[in-house]
Amino acid sequence: MTGYEPRPIDPAALGELRATDDADRPCRPFTPDEGGHPLRCCLRGSEPGERIALVSYAPLRRWAAATGASPGAYDEQGPVFIHAEACAGPDPEREGYPFSRPGALRTVRRYGAHGRIVGGRLLEIPAEEAKGFDAALDEAFADPEVALVHVRAVEYGCFHFEVLRP
Repeated sequence: MTGYEPRPIDPAALGELRATDDADRPCRPFTPDEGGHPLRCCLRGSEPGERIALVSYAPLRRWAAATGASPGAYDEQGPVFIHAEACAGPDPEREGYPFSRPGALRTVRRYGAHGRIVGGRLLEIPAEEAKGFDAALDEAFADPEVALVHVRAVEYGCFHFEVLRP
């Protein structure tokens, strides 16, 4: 079990993304032969033959709309994989942090209640993955200005999941 709750994309947002993504493009599902695509709807890798879609997602924009924040230039969108149809979401029995493997690089980007970046750090995931993430998130939330953290892949800049202040 993790010390923080990694949050998938909200089901209401997923419904919208499955029609038109945050770049105003229609969703174009496909069925890859291989698995392993990081699904942000259920926080796991895809299985071979699952129908998925690659959509543009603006996580900070959606959070800001719900909270009244104004991210300004920090509003960005990027590619994420989702199931093409509604899914059950993350497995409640799942342990650890999603898309975590020792040696992988992640950015832990911190945002204040106003919606702008207030810091961040690079995390090389250690052998004890959960402890590494917990320490990085403890550090982030030690700053009382931090309201939200985004975890992203370094290689592609892809959004992986968010964590709200506990």
